[in-house]
Amino acid sequence: MSLLSLVFLAFAMSTDAFAAAVGKGASLHKPRFLDALRTGLIFGVIEAITPVVGWFIGQAAASFAEEWDHWIAFTLLLLLGVHMIYAGLRPEAEEAEEKPKSHSFWLLAATAFATSIDALAVGVGLAFVDVNIWVAALAIGLATMTMVTIGVMLGRLIGTAIGQKAEILGGLVLIGVGAAILYEHTM
Repeated sequence: MSLLSLVFLAFAMSTDAFAAAVGKGASLHKPRFLDALRTGLIFGVIEAITPVVGWFIGQAAASFAEEWDHWIAFTLLLLLGVHMIYAGLRPEAEEAEEKPKSHSFWLLAATAFATSIDALAVGVGLAFVDVNIWVAALAIGLATMTMVTIGVMLGRLIGTAIGQKAEILGGLVLIGVGAAILYEHTM
């Protein structure tokens, strides 16, 4: 996997977390930068761990699918991308609730885990291509930490409107990365 593909993958994996962070930021009363950074760290660590777990799962299955590895990676990324685009196009339910003063660690960790399920599946796909999973996980974790920190701070300014658009863009990028993997292996 090329460095450019890895960078795109890292930022694509962080878009759903970014969308959640914008919502978290919008739901707080004027979050401070340290609150945003704390949220970013929680999301980033969880988002970095899940592709490694997925990679180990994929490694166990890799010997059975070496001939089809690029198609498996492409299919997983395509499905995840389409799912993200679908989620980004769905209308959000209106929620009328009071803004909390802060979010608990466990609420943030649960949200981070929910947004990192796709990173687990991407980790499975990465097991079938030539990639250093530790570098990929670090890139995904750092991108997520950065995007979530920014997302929380933006959330207080722009609300939830951009969250869905970011998820659509992330889905398109995932599909593009999958297509690039397929192209690299069929040439």
